[in-house]
Amino acid sequence: MITFQIERRSGVATYMQIVLQTKQALRLGVLVPGDKLPTAKEVVQTAAINPHTVLKAYRELEREGLVELQPGRGTFVRRGLGTPDATSDAPLRAELTAWLRKAEEAGLDAEDVTALFDACRAEVYTAAGSATRTGPKQH
Repeated sequence: MITFQIERRSGVATYMQIVLQTKQALRLGVLVPGDKLPTAKEVVQTAAINPHTVLKAYRELEREGLVELQPGRGTFVRRGLGTPDATSDAPLRAELTAWLRKAEEAGLDAEDVTALFDACRAEVYTAAGSATRTGPKQH
């Protein structure tokens, strides 16, 4: 089961942090269709947030078709966001992990890495290029 980590000083609304963390778990295959999300009460106990915030996040995920709220039963994942073959990401994940270790050894902290990543991502995924691309870029 997923445990939400709320960053109070991040500048991102709490409900949106829940939405984004759920989407990340779906992309990484941590959550798969049929999995049950924690109840609002469980999230309130672990993250010390308002239950309405949790419900707002779950309603947003439901609106996007990612989860289904089943009264009396809970909130369940309807569909994932990962690739059909999650093992195809393994080599990239290993390379990225190695790169992150090098960045840490070089003295970069998490915020430095995020800024560098965002700058590089902007270079590679331009608005026009990434919006229309349907598969891996051919070289």
